[in-house]
Formats: sequence, C-alpha cells, structure tokens
Amino acid sequence: MSQSRVAPKRRLLTSALLLAFASPVLAQDAAGDQAGASEPQATDLDTITVTGIRSSLQSSMNLKRDATGVVDGIVSEDIGKFPDTNLAESLQRISGVSIDRDNGEGSKVTVRGIGPDFNLVLLNGRQMPTVTGGRAFDFGNLASEAVSAVEVYKTSRADAPAGGLGATINIKTARPLDNPGTRASVGMKGVWDTSDDDLPKHLRGDTVTPELSGIFSTTSADGRFGVAVSASYQERESGSASASVPGGWRSFIDTPRADGEGSGSNLPLPGAPGSENVVNRPGPNDVYALPQNLQYTINRFQRQRTNGQVTLQWAPTDDLTTTLDYTYAQNKVQAQSNNMSVWQNYTPDATSWTDAPGSSPLTYHESYPWVTDFANGASDTANRFKSDSLGLNVEWAVRDNFDLALDYHHSKATSSPDSPYGNNNVLAAAGFFRTGNSMDFSGKFPILNIEFADGLTQPDPSKMMIAGSIFDANYQRAEVDQLQASGEFRFENYSKLNFGLATTDYKNHSYGSHVQLDTWGGATNAGDYPDEVWPLYNLGNFFKSFSGHNDPNFTDGIFMYDFATLHQLATQAWVNAGRGVAADYLPAWDTSFAGTQVPGSVEPTRTNYDSRVREKSKSLYLQWSNTFDWGLPVDIAAGVRWEKTEVEATAQQPAPAGIRWISENEFVVAYSGSEFRTLGGKYDYFLPNLDMAVELNDSMKLRASYGETIGRPQWGDMNPAARVADQARFDFGSGGAGDPALKPLESRNIDLSFEWYYSDASYLSVGYFHKKIDNFIATQTTTQSPYPGLHTPAGGAYWNAAISGGCAATNRVCIRDYIFANFDGQPGVDAASGTISGLDSDPVLQVKMSVPVNNRSDSLDGWEFNIQHMFGESGFGLAANYTMVDSGLTYDVASLDTQFAMTGLSDTANFVAFYDKGPWQVRAAYNWRDKFLAGLGTTPTYVEAYGQVDMNVSYQVTDNLTLSLEGINLTDSYFRSRGRNSHQLHNITQLGPRYMFGLRYKF
Repeated sequence: MSQSRVAPKRRLLTSALLLAFASPVLAQDAAGDQAGASEPQATDLDTITVTGIRSSLQSSMNLKRDATGVVDGIVSEDIGKFPDTNLAESLQRISGVSIDRDNGEGSKVTVRGIGPDFNLVLLNGRQMPTVTGGRAFDFGNLASEAVSAVEVYKTSRADAPAGGLGATINIKTARPLDNPGTRASVGMKGVWDTSDDDLPKHLRGDTVTPELSGIFSTTSADGRFGVAVSASYQERESGSASASVPGGWRSFIDTPRADGEGSGSNLPLPGAPGSENVVNRPGPNDVYALPQNLQYTINRFQRQRTNGQVTLQWAPTDDLTTTLDYTYAQNKVQAQSNNMSVWQNYTPDATSWTDAPGSSPLTYHESYPWVTDFANGASDTANRFKSDSLGLNVEWAVRDNFDLALDYHHSKATSSPDSPYGNNNVLAAAGFFRTGNSMDFSGKFPILNIEFADGLTQPDPSKMMIAGSIFDANYQRAEVDQLQASGEFRFENYSKLNFGLATTDYKNHSYGSHVQLDTWGGATNAGDYPDEVWPLYNLGNFFKSFSGHNDPNFTDGIFMYDFATLHQLATQAWVNAGRGVAADYLPAWDTSFAGTQVPGSVEPTRTNYDSRVREKSKSLYLQWSNTFDWGLPVDIAAGVRWEKTEVEATAQQPAPAGIRWISENEFVVAYSGSEFRTLGGKYDYFLPNLDMAVELNDSMKLRASYGETIGRPQWGDMNPAARVADQARFDFGSGGAGDPALKPLESRNIDLSFEWYYSDASYLSVGYFHKKIDNFIATQTTTQSPYPGLHTPAGGAYWNAAISGGCAATNRVCIRDYIFANFDGQPGVDAASGTISGLDSDPVLQVKMSVPVNNRSDSLDGWEFNIQHMFGESGFGLAANYTMVDSGLTYDVASLDTQFAMTGLSDTANFVAFYDKGPWQVRAAYNWRDKFLAGLGTTPTYVEAYGQVDMNVSYQVTDNLTLSLEGINLTDSYFRSRGRNSHQLHNITQLGPRYMFGLRYKF
C-alpha cells in the first residue's frame, strides 16, 4: 500500500493522543484529517503514551496549537484517569469556562458569559438529549473514567452542529483501535463528605461511601477488531445548610400620595407616628424592598451514579473502519429537608436601612396583636435520571484522496420521580404562638429573633400540627435521532474540501401533576400528634461556618420531624376528623380520589400539564481549507453551514367552559377538563465562518476568526399552552403562553489571538473575542384572544341593554342590577345565584398575554489570558488563566422598570500548580468566579464572588499500582446570592470539604 494510504490509517490510531480539531460528524476520524488548517503530517507524537499531569497538559497544548480556530481541551492523564472525577470541575480549568454547582458538585458550564442552555454538548460528535428543564447538559450524570478527552470549540466551524452559541463541547470516549493491544484499569475510592457531619447522628448517612470503576480495552493480533468496556458506580452522602428569603423581596418606591394623606409605601411618612423607629429612611422616590419571609433549611442528599459503555470496532480492510458503541448513565438522587420560617405582613414597626439606591433593611421588626404561625416544613423527594445512546459510525477511505463517513445514533434521556412522594413536595407544620419577630441582615448570615406568646421561650411541640401540603410529580423525556454523513476531498495542492449533510429529530416531552392542599391555617388539631414526633434541634449547630450562628439573639429552634411519620399521622387525623378520605394526601401522580369528599371539606387542587415539542433539523455544510506561503505560512479555512429547522409544539391547557360574572369586579373563568393546543414555527440560517492562522515563526502564531452561530429557544418558551388567570376582570383578562415560532438567538463572532509556544509543554496566549447577539428572548404583553369560544358578558347584549336603560358604562353595580331585574331566567342570567354568564353572541374575552418574543440585541467583549509553564525537568509546573467579560446591558438597581440585562457574565480565573516526577504527582488548583447577575425579576439576583481550592496527591507504588488522596473545596467555601445590595439576602449555603482516598491498578 502506498504511503498516502498508510498515513491516514496511522493517524486514525493516534488521534486520541494528538487531539487535533476533529469534525463532530467524523468524531473518530484521524485528527490530522480534520485539522483543516494545513496538510497533516505524521510525527513522532504517534508513539507517545499519554500518562501523567505533564503529558496531559502537553497534549492539551497540542490540541490548541494544531486546531483551526480557538479550541481548548483536557486530555486523560492515563487510561481510566481523567484529571477530575467530575467533568465539569475539569472544564472549569479552561479559560472562559465557569460552572454551576449542584450540591457542591459541578453540573453545568457557562462559556465566555453564555449560559449553559446555549452551549451545545456532544458525545463523540453527537448531539445528546437533555432533561434538565432546558437545553443545558448536566455533567454530573456522566462519570469521567471512560472519557479520553473533552474539547471546547470556542469559534464556529461549518462542520459543527448548530446550537452552540457560546461554545460546542465534545466529550470523547475511549476507542480500542486508537490504542492497539490489551489495556485495563480498575479503581476504588472511599469518599468522605464532611457536609453532613453537623447533622444529628441518626440523620447522617454513611461516613465513607464507595466509588468503583473499571475499563478494559483490547484489539486482535492483526489490529482489525477491538473491544472496549468501561463501567463505574459511585455513591455519595452529603448535606447542606442554607438561609434564604424564598418568598422574595417586595419592591416599593417611596412616592408621596397626591392627596397628601400618606405614602405609597409601607413606611410611615417623616413626622408621622412610628417614623421615629425608621433609621436611615429611604428618600423620596427611592426604590427599596421588604422581605416576604426568612427561612432556614437543613438538607440531606444521597446519590447513586451508574455509568457504562461498550465499544466494538471492526476494520475489515485498511480502508474501512466501523464503530458500534452503547453508552448508559443513571443517576439516582434522594433528598430530605427540614426548614423553619417566619412570614411577614410588610408592616414593619421598627427598621434600619442601607443607603440608596436599592435600599433594604439592615434590621427589621414586626409585631402583631394576635398570635400567628411558627412555620416548619419537611420534604422527602427522589429523582431518577437515565440516559442511553446507541450509535454506529462507518469510515471509508474511498481513494487515496477521498474519504467518506456515516454516523447514526439514537439517544434518549428521562427524568422521573423515584419515590412514592414524588420529586417535589412539602408537608408543612405550624404552631400558633408567635407574636412578632426581628430579623438582622447586617452581616453575611441573617439572625432571626422570635417573640413567643404565653410566656414561651422556645417552640412548643404540644401546639404543633400539620397544615398544608404540596405533592408534585414531574416527568421529562427527550429523544434524539441523528444521521450525519460527511466527506473529505484532498487536492494535489494540499487544499481540502470538507462537506456533509445531517438530519436531526429531537423530541422533548414534559408532563406531570401538582396537588396542593391549602389548609395552611391547620389541617387538623395539635392533639392529633404526640409530642415525641416533634424533636427540637438548634439551627446554629448546622451553620458553624458562619459568624453569628451562635448569636444569643438567634432563635434557632427547629422541629426536624420525619416526613413519612407525619404524613401517616396527618392522613389518619384527616380521616378521623370526618373531613374526607386519605386521598387528600395522595401523591400527585395518583389521578383518582378513592372516595367522596364530605360537604364543606377542603379538597386539594390538582393541576396536570403535558407539553410536547418536536424539533426537526436538516443541515448542509461546505468547508475549504489550504495553506499558503505569503512570506509566512498562512492557514485558511472558509466554510458555510445551512441549517433549516421546523418546530411543532403541542401542550395541554384547561378547557374553558365560560365566564361567570359573580360580583361587581369578579368575572370568573370556568373550566371543564382540558384540551390540547398545537402551534408551529420554522426558520433557516446560512452560517458562514472564516479562520486564519499565521505562523510568525516556529513558536508564535496569530489567529483571526469570524463566524456566525445560533442558540435555539428554550423548551419552556415554546410551550404553546395558554394559561389564563381565573379572575378575568370586566375589561381584560391576564395570562401567558409560549411560542414555538420563536427565532433562535443569532451571534456574529470575532476572535483574535496571539500564541507563543516558547518551550516544551509551555506556552503563553492572549485572546480577544466579541459577540454581537440578536434575537434575545424577553417577555412582552400583548392583547389577544387565546380562547376563540370564550365569551364574556362585559359588552354583551345584556350589558348594552343596561347602558341603554340609563346605567353609566362604568357603573357595574347598576348594570348587574338592571340585568337581574329585566332578564332573570333568560339564558345566562340567574339572579338567585348572582351570576351572569357570557353568551355565544357576546364579545370574545380579550386577554393581556405575557408571551416570549425576540426583541433585544446586545454585544459582549472579553479577553482571555493563558500561561502554562514547565520548570525544566524539575517536575514542577503551573497553568493559569484569567478571563474578563463585559456587556453593554447592565442592571439598574435604582429602577423598578422592566429591565433586560445580560446574565451570567463574570470574570473568571484559575491557577493550577503541580509536581509530576518519579512516583509522585501533586496538583493544587484554585478556581475563582467574580460576582455575576444570575437572574432578573422584581428584584435581581446576584451571585457573589466564589473561589475554592482542590488538591490531588498520588503515589505510584509500582508500575501498576497507584494510591491517591483528593480534597475538594479545602477552603470550605460557601455560596451567597443577594439582591440590589449586599445585605438583601437571597440565599447563603454552607457545604463543606470532600475527601477521596483510593487506589488504581493498571494491567
């Protein structure tokens, strides 16, 4: 066989090591064949065995250096050994990548300020379904042991699937023919999570939980057939303690009333009675906010994660390689929580305030002339996440200069309740012995002081009872069928033409039900519950990381009752009281009631939902690349991708039966069952890209890129179900709906960078990026008629007759009385019940609908600085990066107007120091993210700056056996979010360090 036929095959076998930028469609192609910048060359790197920190960083550097456009990545240090157990925690070491954490563990990634829902994650070049409620991929569901590399493409390419507005992230798993021979590795770890150490002994999980993993890869003697099998199982027991204002902060503007009788706020005017108790009062027209509640929550979590993959490869000839792989992932999470809270009436009698703008109380006091509730809650939930993917890839070298590839996969993911109580619930308890409370928000941690009635100094278990309850069962299922075909034609002048087409069918289905029993004042009696079921604990013992946890003014009593025990007692008490049957406390997904409610009993409200969105896309791409000698070597790649998408969305909505006018201002929408509403949309885009790289010398490179990308609308924004409020006023109703005709966000991107590879495995780079983003989705209110058959009596025949009879059009009392006096007994009029119903001849109800629309544009700019340095042969090295991001749209804390601002933008920094020589490997990593705006609403949500230190130490006992010790969050860092100022607390959560000790044996 000629050399031209051999070299591509050899490059195929070493692509996992070289990690040149690869086409997602040809995810298993030779790295050099996909580089797209210059004619690939076989080099001495073909024989490198990637092991250790230094080799991993060198391979990551080669990926960056050899790629077309701006690409970063992380490479496995050895078979079965990725740098971090969690993929997201590894990705955060890359410049511009920051992560969201769930229970202290990395889950989703933000790239260059673009949130998780707009970054596309691929598995071996294939689009994966997500069941996170949006399009964000949860890296916490996927173990890292079978991962050989993760590539982050920050600039667009024509051959990359559309949808990665911020970045496209490709997770690559082990392929047996990439590593000929037989290889195997097994690992065992014990995990000690200190986050639940402060819990009472009977509430703690196991002190140490196991993690087991193994990977086996082998090829036949002739290298034609290969098998790779990997599996992992991990358990984790953890906890958290948080203080929050989950009811939110209600915002006011202190505007004096026109009649001079007071203020349009809940604070007394200066000089009025009570004004002497307002310290540093917000000024006229200042925006300020009052808290709805204050809550302390103690959580316990258990997680069992199972992953597995089987890969079969067969190369019957040197020109043909087939790959069949199956990937399975399951993540089961159970959570139990107890909380204590106090709810406010927005009637403070003593306050002190932060300075404007966006004032909030430093201290806040309310007292009541009556007794109100001391509220506790308990929750017991479980979720099961499952995904599997079956894929087939065929690569065919048709001729020396012409390759074809075909890739198909069917992948699905589900999220479902894994408990008889559903995946979201609360069983509320109340004791009515609170007469007032004060809250101190002056420090990081809020201090609550409760005033009790009847001489009590702490909560009284004999006065506690179960109150209201909520049970939710939420299901989500997503499926992707994707077929991708691609080819490459290499010309004699070393230029290349890549082309391809693809079709993707994405089905997203979410459904479930919500059951709520609104007996918040008490469902039964305190005497129905023995005192011993209300064990009293002190909250301060769970918040030892925070100053103020032992403040003598902190009323920290909490009843940490068992959810199942109290659920059973409450159900029986409800039945014994003759108020109904046990079905009142049935989980949400039981759609039948097992008996009849007695007259006058309170029935739970049940709401079901069902939303289905199908997104079908077709795409074509063409990309040409070549290398020129214009005094300096210049690599150019230019391409275009055409993407066409059709969307069909169907959703369940209540079926309106009519409108009843029951009092002067109450027009009630009556429903009868439900119906499905179907809407659709479509769009198509041409997405060009141009990449240039100039080699200034053997070690320096300049890059410039231009590309256009899209980020698809979220599933919830495309839900067409019309939700209209039950109260529909005489002039307009109010409601909301999604719109599947939304356009995707479209970004025009410019990237410039300079890279200096000044030494072996050492480099320095500086990059600038600019994104101009159109079609941002925001909520807009429009007047429409979502229910064409829903008629209102306002403005109808009877209404107009009353006006003709002498009633003023604004005098609804007169109009009602006239209709009852003159039309009682006629269709729609019942004076005895006081109702007037809309007739078919009456006007159709006009509704002010809040709907998502494409109506904003914005730009963001940023700088990325990277350095990676090896200190000769000493074994010491470091890697550091800093990313700055800025946007033109910011939030004005002094305004209550509807605002639009870019969320998720923050500076990030990472520093990794390591030692890798002889049997020792030591790595210490610091990750930092600056404050950022996380959400909009009546009050903004800012997440405060966060940093943590992780460390890993391993010792190679023999050539095969390695011992390791890891520490996560060694600084015991905590998360804190707040509103318009640093004292307007939203949430503060204490976690804790996590330690892992283990061994790994390589065969």
